Amino acid sequence: MELRRFEPGTADARAITRVNALAFREAYDDLLPDEVLAGFGADPSDEQLREYADRLASDREGIFLATVEGRVRGYGYVRWGEGTKAFVGPDEAGLKELYVEPDCWGEGIGTALLERCLETLPEEIERLRLEMLAGNEVGRRFYEARGFDRTGRSEFEIAGEAYPTAIYALETATQR
Repeated sequence: MELRRFEPGTADARAITRVNALAFREAYDDLLPDEVLAGFGADPSDEQLREYADRLASDREGIFLATVEGRVRGYGYVRWGEGTKAFVGPDEAGLKELYVEPDCWGEGIGTALLERCLETLPEEIERLRLEMLAGNEVGRRFYEARGFDRTGRSEFEIAGEAYPTAIYALETATQR
C-alpha cells in the first residue's frame, strides 16, 4: 500500500468519488433510503469533476489517497482552521471524510489513512473531531477501536431529510 497526497486534477477527484460512493452505499445501506443511496453511485460529468477537484485543491495538504497495486482503495480528508464544521473548535481539526472500498475493509487501509491525517496536523491541534450518521456500526467500531469517544450528536441533511449524527473526538497529543 502506498499513501500519497491528493494531486489536483480530475483523476484523483474521480477516484475519491468512486471510493466514496462504494463505501457510503455499504456503510449506510440500512440507514438511508434506496433512492438516496442510488444517488451516490452516479458517475459525475467531467465538468463536475473539474469543479470538485478545484475545491479539493485548496485542502490538498490534508487529503491523502491509499493505493494498492496502482488503484486508489481509500482516502482520508482532514481540515483545520477556516472551513471546519461548527462543532470543531479553534484548537481542533475535523476529519471530514475517511472512506475505504468495502472489499478492502479490515486490511489496515483506514488505519493507515487516519494515522497519516493525524501526522499532518499542526502541533497546536489538540483534538480531532468527526461526525457520522448515527447507526453506522462499521464506523463506530472503527473509530472507537482507535480511541475516539462519542462526545455529542447533531443532524445532517441528505436529500432534503434530516438524519441523526454522532460526533466523536480523539485527543491528538497522545497520537503523535
